[in-house]
Parts: sequence; structure tokens; C-alpha cells
Amino acid sequence: MLQELFANRILIAGIFAWLCAQVIKTILFAVIHRRLDFGRLVGDGGMPSGHSATVSAVAAMSCLEYGAGSPVFALSMILAVITCHDAMNSRQQIGKQAVVLNTILREMLEGEKPETVLKELVGHTRSQVFAGILLGIAVACWMYYLW
Repeated sequence: MLQELFANRILIAGIFAWLCAQVIKTILFAVIHRRLDFGRLVGDGGMPSGHSATVSAVAAMSCLEYGAGSPVFALSMILAVITCHDAMNSRQQIGKQAVVLNTILREMLEGEKPETVLKELVGHTRSQVFAGILLGIAVACWMYYLW
């Protein structure tokens, strides 16, 4: 069973695409902010979208392995669309609300550090989601044709 798990190219494509996105995100953050934050390796938000890369790699590899008419591809494609839409819309709005609430809280406490701070980097812009989609497809194609 473990051997089958490690031989599952769809699963590995998704995991590898997520890992690539998180490493790229960490490097870009370090270049832009001139500091290394290892929390970006597992954090939400940022360029490219790890969620979008993951589900896009799974959908693309499903298509390559089983064809565009397969139930596996249909299911993975629907989940990819929902995930990418959610990252751009719902989760991005949550991040914007967190910025506003954190600002209000800091102002109310007059400079004191709040006990609880909401995560602000939880969603993605369209370009971050699009970059994640392209990364996921590229990873799937690379794995399918070269691995």
C-alpha cells in the first residue's frame, strides 16, 4: 500500500507543486522584504498561490493520466475551480477584513500590542492565483513527460 501511495503520480504532482510554490513564495518574500521568513514555507497568501498550484497540478495530471473525459479529471477540475475561486474571493476578503480589524484594535489599545492579531495574508490576487495555476500545470507536464 505504501508503495502504491509513493507511485501515485497525481498525488506526487500536487505535493510537489505545493512545495515549489511555497519555496518560490519564500524566496520572493525574502527578496522583496530583505529578510528570510521560514513561516512563508507553510503560510497562506503571497505569490504564487500554493493552493492553486496544488489543485491545478492534480487536475492537469489527472487529465494527462486518464483523459479529459474521465471522472477523475472531472472531479479534480471542479475542485480546482472552487479552490481557485475561493482563494481569489472569499479568502482575499477575509484578509482585507483582518487588516481593518487589526488596525482598529491597535488604535483602540493606543499602541499597546493586541492579545490576538488576525492573520492578514490568507487570500490571493488574481495574478497570484494565475501564477499558481501555471506553476501547477507546468509541474504536472514536467512530471508526466520527463519523469
